[in-house]
Amino acid sequence: MSGHSKWHSIKHKKGAADAKRGQLFTKLIKEIQVAARLGGGDVDGNPRLRKAVTEARGAHMPNDTIKRAIQRGTGELEGTQYEEVLYEGTGPGGTLFLVATMTDSKNRTVAELRKLFERNGGALGGGSSSQWAFDRKGIILLAKEAATEEQLMEVAVGAGAQDYSDEGESWQVACEVGDLDPVIKALEEAGVKIERSSLGYVPKSKKPIAGRDAEKCLNLYEALDEHDDCQSVYADFDVSDEEMARIAG
Repeated sequence: MSGHSKWHSIKHKKGAADAKRGQLFTKLIKEIQVAARLGGGDVDGNPRLRKAVTEARGAHMPNDTIKRAIQRGTGELEGTQYEEVLYEGTGPGGTLFLVATMTDSKNRTVAELRKLFERNGGALGGGSSSQWAFDRKGIILLAKEAATEEQLMEVAVGAGAQDYSDEGESWQVACEVGDLDPVIKALEEAGVKIERSSLGYVPKSKKPIAGRDAEKCLNLYEALDEHDDCQSVYADFDVSDEEMARIAG
């Protein structure tokens, strides 16, 4: 999950849809395994697993693949054991980044992320170097055609959502951590299809950037997002629609 869906939309239009689909499957499989390991393999009794399975089905993942991921998580099948690690860093123009990962080798992951930051004008930081600039929130992504702004006001905000934003081809809804499930339930009962939902990070304030810094930040964001161990990237930069169009062109 991220706050830069507009950039994802542009990348999708530029191609590599099959590769992105494979990458999404990898991330969802890891999330299913970790959710099953931490909370058990009962989908009805494990809210985190239920969300992951719902998203996997929404992405048209085969049921057999989902079942095997759950069994690896519970230990019924042998499989790699992943650990959740949050990394922090800085980007061009004083921007701040958080990278949520699932890894089977922290030493490998930290070395590879450090190189990605350095290659793109940033630096991997220590604990609390960036996290202070973000709030922990429930985050829900909806396709733009899935709901109108009036529905978001009435249903999502009415169920406890704090805010929603236009992310180009998607709506992003943010709420307090404890309100995530009630907001999801309200949207589903209203017939609104959810693309993704998770606990994530929202910047307390956004830094407007343009020109070369904007290009570097987007390149860094993309490089981190495409890393095999990365689940989500969060950043506090904001690029205008005009700058997005210039860069995409």
